[in-house]
Amino acid sequence: MFSVKNVTRVSVAGGIAATALLLVAGPASAHVGVQPQGEAAKGGYATINFKVPNERDNASTTKVEVNFPADHPLASVMPQPVPGWKVDVAKTKLAKPLEMHGNTITEAVSKVTWTADGGKIGPGQFQQFPLSVGQLPEDADQLVFKAIQTYDNKEVVRWIEEPKEDGTEPLSPAPVLKLTAATGDEHGASAGKDTAGTDAKDGAKAATASADASDTTARALGLIGILVGIAGVTFAVLAGRRRTA
Repeated sequence: MFSVKNVTRVSVAGGIAATALLLVAGPASAHVGVQPQGEAAKGGYATINFKVPNERDNASTTKVEVNFPADHPLASVMPQPVPGWKVDVAKTKLAKPLEMHGNTITEAVSKVTWTADGGKIGPGQFQQFPLSVGQLPEDADQLVFKAIQTYDNKEVVRWIEEPKEDGTEPLSPAPVLKLTAATGDEHGASAGKDTAGTDAKDGAKAATASADASDTTARALGLIGILVGIAGVTFAVLAGRRRTA
């Protein structure tokens, strides 16, 4: 049977263990990451956000560089304006040209850099940097972007380590964009159109079926009304004859 002292010791030990776990997990989760708005489907276009947290208590982030994968080049990259930051999109020549919408693409984006222009990411804050990107590769399950974060005290943090095969997270993981299955349309629009058309057809069928059912019900009620009326008249005639007799 546990005494009060034993219970207290167990509680204190559990609190220390939980605190240690938070201290270990905290820094690992505060790295530069990337997430799509909605889905990032293979062969399509997507809007993605690079989320940059500030890990320092005595410095602010003033520059963020994102390097694009050379093995899966993206020809179209358009940044969304972020107040207080200026953006630069660098391109490089492709060793092997890409075919896109019937056009031959000879260069692709290699790096996007955001530099503070009146803005900053202060201690305890984060900033999102949106990009519209495409055409996403059809032969990959993910894209790895290597990021470099610079603070105003000249410290540079490199988030460039690629995912490990055993699934464990490296100390300085690079942002990884997970790609979903292709939607059947490179802009993600035809699937919606097809669904809308199918829904419209199903709605029309349902409306027709409902109208037919309503018409059948009305006919049945009308027939029942006629039969009830005939029965009433017959009953009245018989009752009258009985009174006469």
